[in-house]
Amino acid sequence: MNNSMINSSVSMKALQQKLDLLANNISNVNTTGYKRKEASFQDVLTSVKQQPQNFQKEGRLTPLGYNQGWGSKLVEAQLNMEQGSLQNTANPLDFAIEGNGLFEIATVTLNANNEPVQTIRWTRNGAFDVSPSVDPGDPDGYLTTKDGHYIVGADNNPIRVPVNHRLTVQPDGTVIAYNEVDRSAPSTELGQIKTVRVVRPQLLQQVGDNLYALAADITPEQREEILQTVTAGNNTVDPITVRQGFIEQSNVNLSEEMTELVMVQRAFQLNSRAISSADQLMNLANNLRV
Repeated sequence: MNNSMINSSVSMKALQQKLDLLANNISNVNTTGYKRKEASFQDVLTSVKQQPQNFQKEGRLTPLGYNQGWGSKLVEAQLNMEQGSLQNTANPLDFAIEGNGLFEIATVTLNANNEPVQTIRWTRNGAFDVSPSVDPGDPDGYLTTKDGHYIVGADNNPIRVPVNHRLTVQPDGTVIAYNEVDRSAPSTELGQIKTVRVVRPQLLQQVGDNLYALAADITPEQREEILQTVTAGNNTVDPITVRQGFIEQSNVNLSEEMTELVMVQRAFQLNSRAISSADQLMNLANNLRV
């Protein structure tokens, strides 16, 4: 196989991965809190091709060798945590994060022994709900996602919501409940919604349902370096606030994605034609008769 075939075939694989990434971004243009992914590329290998010694002439400024590429590969698909636009829904259970942060939630699944196992995940989707307790004798509910995952509080426990109470949430995530039956009753502070600041977004893994996770071998100390828990003491620089009655739109710009999609398709087409041309040249060479 000649150099042009190797170069084009390697590059086509990277371009196909880029096309898949763009398609995923475009399909999530209306997904609440979705963060677009951006690809970065690098050369697979660059070698120096030496030219004959008689190429060196007096007064020639160009070197004897020239670089010869062997294609490029997709190095990383990194999340772009740029803020999406906020949509006013007037729903008291809709929340949006302003800043480079995520909500922390707890998902509960059953293991092989049919025992509940809690797993920590993160999301930007603040379309929450109040779900009833799994205990039939408990009249109260819990603040959850639309899929029933518990919203984790600052004390690392689910946020319990009393029945017949209206919720308001302050910018720091503090949840306050007001009794709708007895309007004269004092308000009750239920806790604080836990948010984390994304320090190293390249280590986040998308696991579906608009959720993010970390690798299983990440220790709690390493997790804090990747996702820093937001507190009153560290929320002055690059502040993170919670907006009630809003949801965050996807940060995908459809016009930019479509423009990039056309450019990648043209590059893919060019490499495909390069392979076809190289194949035709090799066919001509094989059919030559001496």
